[in-house]
Amino acid sequence: MGLVSRQNTITLAAGAVKSKPPAEPVSGDTVRVMLPVPVGNGYDYLYRGKYPPADGSLVEVPFGQRSLIGIVWGKGLGDVAASKLKSVYGVLDVLPLPEVSRTFTDWVANYTLTPPGLIAKMVLGGTFKPLKARDRVPVTAINPDHHQPQLSGSQRTAATELIAMVQAASFNTALLDGVTGSGKTEVYCEAVAEALRLGRQALILLPEIAMTAALIDRFTARFGERPIEWHSELPLRQRRLNWHAIASGKAKFVVGARSALFLPYPELGVIIVDEEHESAYKQEEGVIYHGRDMAVVRANLGNIPVVLASATPSLETMQNVEQGKYRHIKLQERFGKAIMPAIAAVDLRLEKMPVQSYLSDPVIKGLEQAVAQGQQAMLFLNRRGYAPLTLCRRCGHRLNCPNCTSWLIEHKATGRLQCHHCDYSSFLPKHCPSCQAEGSFAACGPGVERVAEEVKRRLPNIRFALMASDLIAGPKGAEDLVHQMNDHAIDLLIGTQIMAKGYHFPRLTFVGVVDADLGLSGGDPRAAERTFQLLQQVAGRAGRAQDPGHVLLQTTAPEHPVMKALIAGDRDAFYHAEMRERQIYRLPPFSRLASITVSSLDQKEALHTAEDIAAAAPINERLRVLGPAPPPFALLRGRHRMRLMVQADKSIALSAVIRDWLRQVKTARQAKVVVDIDPYSFL
Repeated sequence: MGLVSRQNTITLAAGAVKSKPPAEPVSGDTVRVMLPVPVGNGYDYLYRGKYPPADGSLVEVPFGQRSLIGIVWGKGLGDVAASKLKSVYGVLDVLPLPEVSRTFTDWVANYTLTPPGLIAKMVLGGTFKPLKARDRVPVTAINPDHHQPQLSGSQRTAATELIAMVQAASFNTALLDGVTGSGKTEVYCEAVAEALRLGRQALILLPEIAMTAALIDRFTARFGERPIEWHSELPLRQRRLNWHAIASGKAKFVVGARSALFLPYPELGVIIVDEEHESAYKQEEGVIYHGRDMAVVRANLGNIPVVLASATPSLETMQNVEQGKYRHIKLQERFGKAIMPAIAAVDLRLEKMPVQSYLSDPVIKGLEQAVAQGQQAMLFLNRRGYAPLTLCRRCGHRLNCPNCTSWLIEHKATGRLQCHHCDYSSFLPKHCPSCQAEGSFAACGPGVERVAEEVKRRLPNIRFALMASDLIAGPKGAEDLVHQMNDHAIDLLIGTQIMAKGYHFPRLTFVGVVDADLGLSGGDPRAAERTFQLLQQVAGRAGRAQDPGHVLLQTTAPEHPVMKALIAGDRDAFYHAEMRERQIYRLPPFSRLASITVSSLDQKEALHTAEDIAAAAPINERLRVLGPAPPPFALLRGRHRMRLMVQADKSIALSAVIRDWLRQVKTARQAKVVVDIDPYSFL
């Protein structure tokens, strides 16, 4: 398998070899080829064979001083004389990519204002590699009826509705809205099973790579065969094999991160977006897109159903439900005898805690009781490392990253200070850079490592493990921790938000949240929504089996609407209040937002370019431009940044407006302009 011809012979996608072309052709068919490069919108090439390659065929072509694999996008545009065109080297012996992949690429490029070549690169799985003679494409013997789960009445009703959507083979979007522990996975697997019975492919998207380990085991038990995976942690050779399995239709069941959405499925029958509310679906660099939103677009273009599953749906999704655009399928009770955990607040203003102690007596007591009863517990703090800030006790100097507007995070496990934005790291200096005092540095505030240190000091007999993205080695590391919990090799899991990603630990009955207020500050318009979702998901890890769960939220603001809603268990009241506030301030989902960020190595250049962009802003009463102003991280990875925020009515074609707007501005040589349509991060 692979490239069958180069220069002296030309093949069709089917593999037939044609005669040698003349050395200097003067005629032939022109084809437009989309290349995986960040420039251009496809290039015309001369094809010298008898029959032009089909649209979607993969071809090798010259590009500058190198050759690249590209995708035939259709007939040539004809804007360059044939005598000046370079010739296609050859056609690869690979099935042409489906039309919907090309349509989807163009749509995403137009919407995100991204060069289509970058999206085509994702379609090709990165750097495309043909199969080698020794390669064996994985073929999954998925059995949709391998293990039929015992569904409750409400689960069966929900599954029946999803199955009908798959059978209809038309575009439809459903929100599978179920409380934590209600069995959403078992329900949406019935939709997957139906797609497989019909001979179609099924795709499940997960927000985090670390989630794959736990869920892959469940999918394997359900269908009798391990699904094909797609994420960045896969070895390159396995990615190549998996790409060919998917593109050829041999891989019927695929589980992957957001980029799996762009792969060329020839017969996709359903898309599942698990934990659809997760901000991890938002790609912040390169091609900037939201995986959930693009999944709905891909389903629409392919005329197939898409299921969004969550216990804490995003406000955007709930708004679409209220407007009748999405179906609403509810699972309001936990499966079996399990009940929702009781949630209470610990008011830290009333607790008499020693200095350098971060766990209140009620939380310590909850840990002790859970372990004494042979159960397990979890401590949650959404902050990696040992301490978020290191400062000089003599002069107050704070150790900052030299490349970012960010404090250096102390990591005791590695003995280094690290920036989580640019990966700069250093050892703790002996002398303060400001006042030269020796040994004057103090660690301020807790990270998960510091919480673990306190647990070890106060509860020395508890077996615990840490779970944070920088402490586990990808899906395998997460899988090992899951097995330790399931085997009861540990009593306590201490970690960050990675623990809230749908894990099911039957013995876990107590959850303590160390700093429930952590995500509520900073001016992020989604702060309350995100905090509620995260804490609800964390709380949902408790009491998922027969033993009831108990959750304590350490907070200095128990009167905050987020805390009150969590304690009362009234999600809908919180959502309605948050919706009203968003509507008052014309924030999504009641308006559109876009950010335009200018960065440069030269601070003045970034400012002047941003000011030029602001001066050229269109005059439109339905559109408002704020800025330019420095974002919270005014310096990031050594580049100075300025930002404009655009707020617009939903009726405006925002991408087209910004595209036309920026065409009028001449960008400084070192300046880089990045547009984020529908931003999720405001840092």
